[in-house]
Amino acid sequence: MAGNSDPLTPRAKIAVTAGKAVAAASRAAGRGSGSVIGGRVALKLDPDLLARLAQNLDVILVSATNGKTTTTRLIAEALGAAGPVVSNALGANMPAGITSALAGGSDAKYAVIEVDEKYLAGVARDTSPKCIALLNLSRDQLDRAAETRMLAENWREGLAGSKAVVIANADDPLVVWAASSSPNVIWVAAGQMWKDDAWSCPSCGGVMQRPGDDWFCGECGFRRPTPSWALSGDHVLDPHGSAWPIHLQLPGRANKANAASSAAVVAVFGVPPQVALERMYQVQAVAGRYDVVQFMQRDLRLLLAKNPAGWLETFSLIDPPPTPVILSVNARGADGTDTSWLWDVDYTRLTGHPIFVVGDRKLDLAVRLEVANQHFQVCENVDQAVQLAPPGRIEVIANYTAFQDLRRRVGN
Repeated sequence: MAGNSDPLTPRAKIAVTAGKAVAAASRAAGRGSGSVIGGRVALKLDPDLLARLAQNLDVILVSATNGKTTTTRLIAEALGAAGPVVSNALGANMPAGITSALAGGSDAKYAVIEVDEKYLAGVARDTSPKCIALLNLSRDQLDRAAETRMLAENWREGLAGSKAVVIANADDPLVVWAASSSPNVIWVAAGQMWKDDAWSCPSCGGVMQRPGDDWFCGECGFRRPTPSWALSGDHVLDPHGSAWPIHLQLPGRANKANAASSAAVVAVFGVPPQVALERMYQVQAVAGRYDVVQFMQRDLRLLLAKNPAGWLETFSLIDPPPTPVILSVNARGADGTDTSWLWDVDYTRLTGHPIFVVGDRKLDLAVRLEVANQHFQVCENVDQAVQLAPPGRIEVIANYTAFQDLRRRVGN
């Protein structure tokens, strides 16, 4: 670990070694990265291991419904200007995966950690973070995730009195309410395209008023705080009013918002916006997302969208019609088995695109597209969809396990 004192007890060292051995065996057997199973074994042997590993690190936690993995990657890249960074870059974001990541970062000064929304309070308790970034909260995995207001309450209680500097999105009322229990909050105007989970006031249940980009509750006075950082077009505005150009290889407005929040985070550690944004340009793809791959003599751009808010942002960045679009939806354990969220997505935004539907739940999606009056073809698999698609680059949008299936098939 950074610093001179070794925080690891003999028991902790045995736990780390055993975890790494199990992870290596899992990789050798072709069962993925092994980080989750390795972390589980290590935590079984030493339940306090996460806290011990975090002891000598400056920890930054990133949590949200959408954009966690990308923002974690952008922060890690930018913070590299200040010292060595360890991160759970592959998105294993529950305690076992986080423990594995920290166990691999022996020379790191900083840890940039993506955390599943439900685990944020517990991980914050164990790791004593210097900084916590809260980006957004919206409906996701309806069969197993708590309703968004309950998640916000969990954050609010878990972060009350936290010593961390909290970087929070001023445009998301649920995030603002959750962060308001923290004594030290820096507000970022990062925007909010999806508003359907924030029409009622999280504080009193009253109806939220939304004039322009502002919001407030007409009943209890809960309102949008004044941001000190803001996304403005293609620039980040810092607290001094200076505008810094955003140059990203990642597409879309959502990633500019992620960059603005990331710049605010690394400024806490003394990295200036200009340096931070220049370093963020290095990020081309995140765990396969946004990659353009060649498959069957065609260019496919792979886009991940797991819930209504994510699909809305993704529709805004695809190439205009008549670019063909392949949609793939599964409903396995990691996705959530309830597909009723498909009815919350505005598929009329795909009008004019030739649409091809694949995945375990292609028929659920087909019914939804039929009701949205879209022209589409149901296909057996991605190979058939690519064969049927008209010429040009193809946009492929998939939810979590469907995205992993696609990456395996197209060789990414």
